[in-house]
Amino acid sequence: MKGVILDGYTLNPGDLDWTELERLCDLTVYDRTAYSEKGVDLIIERVGDAEIVFTNKTPLPAKVFIGAPNIRFVGVLATGYNVVDIDAAREKNVVVTNIPTYGTAAVAQMAIALLLEVCHHVGAHDSAVKNGAWASGDDWCFWNYPLIELAEKTMGIVGFGRIGRQTAKVADALGMDVIAFDQYRGDHFNASVAQFAELDDLFARSDVISLHVPLSNATSGMINARSIAKMKRGAILINTSRGQLIVEEELAEALNSGRIGGAALDVVSTEPIREANPLLTAKNCILTPHIAWAPKESRQRLLDAAVENLSHFLSGAPVNVVNERI
Repeated sequence: MKGVILDGYTLNPGDLDWTELERLCDLTVYDRTAYSEKGVDLIIERVGDAEIVFTNKTPLPAKVFIGAPNIRFVGVLATGYNVVDIDAAREKNVVVTNIPTYGTAAVAQMAIALLLEVCHHVGAHDSAVKNGAWASGDDWCFWNYPLIELAEKTMGIVGFGRIGRQTAKVADALGMDVIAFDQYRGDHFNASVAQFAELDDLFARSDVISLHVPLSNATSGMINARSIAKMKRGAILINTSRGQLIVEEELAEALNSGRIGGAALDVVSTEPIREANPLLTAKNCILTPHIAWAPKESRQRLLDAAVENLSHFLSGAPVNVVNERI
């Protein structure tokens, strides 16, 4: 069987090995495949007569399934699969799989790293020292930003799945009181360091709010002027989930006014970020380029899971299928 990876560089910039996938199919790897809303000709050309297609962020709209009718399997190299027209794939009897669990530790670690950066501004102080501010200063130490101690402050976690629960463990280890909201209040709260809180209560009580929910109609734009008004003045917002959870203009206004004390965001609504994004110039806002998932160990787990997904499909027992017929 012929297989193609449309945008392999994101997952594997050269530090991983495609060998296991190559053993399962006749594989062609493209580092990047450009997409234009006006046409999908390049995608169709590169898929060609392949039966197996892997994509991370290269879209597969309905036109691709029409123009490349040999496709039997799509492996999304990520958890989110909105880049694929699921209905079109189902109509063409194409199996679509994703990678549901691979980055729990990495994303939780990044959420805490972002929080610690807000509290200590390590990068900014490192730059200040190397630019001579310490050597030329009058005092034996200095700080350019308020420094924040987290012990006994309240961490509110919105979304209490695997990543939310792992983030709660680390926050608890830092001496924080942890509360959490999840629309599915399951038994996992009973064995957790977090106490359940309704969402409005969480907003009102939390010194730090960390977002760990998937993007859906219910969660899109959930951080907006109305929800911000319910938060403590000076609260810190962390987002390692999806940028579309936040109404960015309204968060920027809250940061600039001091209503929100700081934000650290690994994701934005449109990626790569647009030059006009208001968060680029907002006060006390740290932005990183969607890297929470990207430690090598995490990416290796993702690749191993992709191999398993394809292997199960080829054996006739597919797993992690996101477009099964009901």
